[in-house]
This record gives sequence, structure tokens and C-alpha cells, in this order.
Amino acid sequence: MKIKELGEDDRPREKMAAKGVRALSNAELIAVLVRTGYGGSNAVDIARNLLKSADDSLAGLSVMSSRQMCATCGIGPDKAASVMAAFELGRRREAEESRVEKISITDPAMIYRNMVHHMKGLSHEECWVIYLNRANYIIGKEQVSRGGTSATVMDVKIIIRSALEKLASGIILVHNHPSGNPMPGTSDIRQTGILKKAAATFDISLVDHIIIADDRFYSFANEQVEVMH
Repeated sequence: MKIKELGEDDRPREKMAAKGVRALSNAELIAVLVRTGYGGSNAVDIARNLLKSADDSLAGLSVMSSRQMCATCGIGPDKAASVMAAFELGRRREAEESRVEKISITDPAMIYRNMVHHMKGLSHEECWVIYLNRANYIIGKEQVSRGGTSATVMDVKIIIRSALEKLASGIILVHNHPSGNPMPGTSDIRQTGILKKAAATFDISLVDHIIIADDRFYSFANEQVEVMH
């Protein structure tokens, strides 16, 4: 039976659209990747047979070669490549999760220690953003601008877009002062206010803005200079 002859609830793509991707069985998810049937078997039938060849194990299927997958009737190199690509994306997603730093950020000194090796001794200003999840774990960090000896300009739109893409709940802005004076200038204060307001629009918290000056740093959250030894 062809896919189009099945009831709507039995068609993987239609079922996904109506009920969400989690409503699909393993075979139905694979059928979405397989796309088309072959020789009287629909995509779901082929997907079931492919899964059966791996002892109904996703783990087993994930390590099968293209040649092994192609031993299933209806699976050719293109369909095998789609399935293999899906598993590889899953592996990379897991790798990203493992890179989350499982330490909750509780004070500015933790950020200083995390970032000082990036910024100490620089002759120019750099601006970085640290992205946090709801547990205040670091889920990403990136340099958002690089400037001269006395200033750097950040793009608020880029920062917010990146935070949304990472599903961040909080952000910490970090930049350095090559002069050695960690006290914020007028521009620092103004840019902090702009970013805080923009982030709040998307329910993202600007947790802190930290200015690093070698062995000292200023925290907007604490509104004070701290000396590190």
C-alpha cells in the first residue's frame, strides 16, 4: 500500500504536522527520511525492515554502513545517506550538550577566572558574550567585537539573535580595558543599558557586565572593583 493510500494518522509527515514529531514511532521517523516506497512497499514498510535489520535497535542502526543499509530492499545510497546524516546530527547534538559547563555561575569572580586567559595582556579591546541556561550553566561564549586601544562597539541585534538561537535565559557581557583601569566609562554604561533593555524584551536577563583589566575587574552587578591574586 502506498503512503497516500494510508489514513492520515498513518502517514508520517501528516501525523507529524498534526500531532508533533514526538508522536511518531521510530519506524515512522525513519520513514520521513526514507521519503518514498519501492516495489509495492511504502516508506513505513521499508523503514520497519531497515530497523529490523538492526535488531530493532536505533543504536545498532546508527553504526551501520551505507552498504549494510542498502542490503534492505528499497534502501539505496541516497536514502542510506539521509539516515546516516540524521544519526550524525544526533551525535553532534549530544556533543554540544556535553560541552555545557556544569557549574552554576554564582559570582563575578567565576566569570573573571573563565575569561581572563582570553583578555589579559591584550593591547586592544575585545567584547565577549557568555550565554547561560536557566540553571546559570554556561552553554556558549563568543567574541562579538574587537576594537582599538580604548573602545569596541557591540552589535546588540547580533547578541540577541545568538542568545535566541542558543535558547539562552541569561547573558553576561565581558570586555577588557587595556589601560589597566577597570572602571566603566560613559560608553560602557550606555551600551550596558541598551543591551539590558533589548534582552528584557525577549525575557533574557543581562546577568552582569564585567570589565577585565589584568588582575582587576569591575562588575556591574556588584558595582565594585575586585582584585584577583
